[in-house]
Amino acid sequence: MKNDSEVQRSVQEELKWEPGVTNASKIGVAVKDGIVTLTGTVNSHFEKWAAERAAKRVFGVNALAVELEVKLPVFAKRTDTDIAKAAENALNWDATLPNDCVKVMVENGWVTLEGNVDWQYQRSSAEDDVRYLTGIRGVSNKIVLKPTVAPGEIKSKIEAAFKRSAILDAQHIKVKADGSKVTLSGSVSSWTEREEAEDAAWAAPGVTEVKNSITINYAAAATAAY
Repeated sequence: MKNDSEVQRSVQEELKWEPGVTNASKIGVAVKDGIVTLTGTVNSHFEKWAAERAAKRVFGVNALAVELEVKLPVFAKRTDTDIAKAAENALNWDATLPNDCVKVMVENGWVTLEGNVDWQYQRSSAEDDVRYLTGIRGVSNKIVLKPTVAPGEIKSKIEAAFKRSAILDAQHIKVKADGSKVTLSGSVSSWTEREEAEDAAWAAPGVTEVKNSITINYAAAATAAY
């Protein structure tokens, strides 16, 4: 099991390795009891997102606090109107989204997405469409999912998906469904496995909310490796 100093060094190295992070030296990394805090400034919302993803990949990270500030270079600044037009164009080009299902609002460079879709992958796709746009400082995804399946089927479909997965150890994950809202609990051996479980739960038709309470047991993973 890594101590905090080792986790800190690993996160710093991973930030340098991540191509989406243009200047890792501007990002501070603090670690206490496996909880990583990222501070400093980045040049875009995408770079902030890339730094977050890089930190999550590191073995030993139990939780993550992202306190990065987006400071746009002069050449990257856009008016809210320009950003709104670019976002609408990006959404219109997305073949996974029904026409006019997502509305865009922009205030001081912050993009808010609203509307209704049937699937979580559509909700995620809409956010992906605008994440890379020049000039944005952040994204709030307020798109609502519409339940399309009887609640009783949700739990069994998610459990079946876990058993099919080559990544997940299904016996260590518990699923609780309350209507269209799902809670995951148990323990896994990595952050990647934790996110895989959440993605699998979101993929079930009818799910409108997933609470991921799965813990990461790095000690068990290390023991299993020997």
